[in-house]
Amino acid sequence: MFIRYFFCKLVESTIGQFVIKKRTNGEFQFDLKAGNGQGIITSEGYASKAGCENGIESVKTNSPHDAQYERKTSTSGKPFFNLKAKNGEVIGTSEMYESEAARENGIASVKENAPKATVEDLS
Repeated sequence: MFIRYFFCKLVESTIGQFVIKKRTNGEFQFDLKAGNGQGIITSEGYASKAGCENGIESVKTNSPHDAQYERKTSTSGKPFFNLKAKNGEVIGTSEMYESEAARENGIASVKENAPKATVEDLS
């Protein structure tokens, strides 16, 4: 029984997670975190929790498709990316990376983690 519990916890800890939070202005947002807890993308602010949950579903749907990633460079020269829905709306933005290779690793992490990620509501 203990081994089964340990294995289930180990598997849980390697699965990505969407974390829903409420901002100080009352809007909802989500962060997608990898199985190791590192943040991968952050959403825009949503007026309702239902809108935020729809955003999560859109990330799950669009994340496997490379064409949905917009690779960009900030004004300070740091690579980052946006994940876009089919309608062109940005549904998640990454952190700033030190290299284009690191940005590609971030995209690969979203592709791997988002489709099967669990949701934790901290709002």
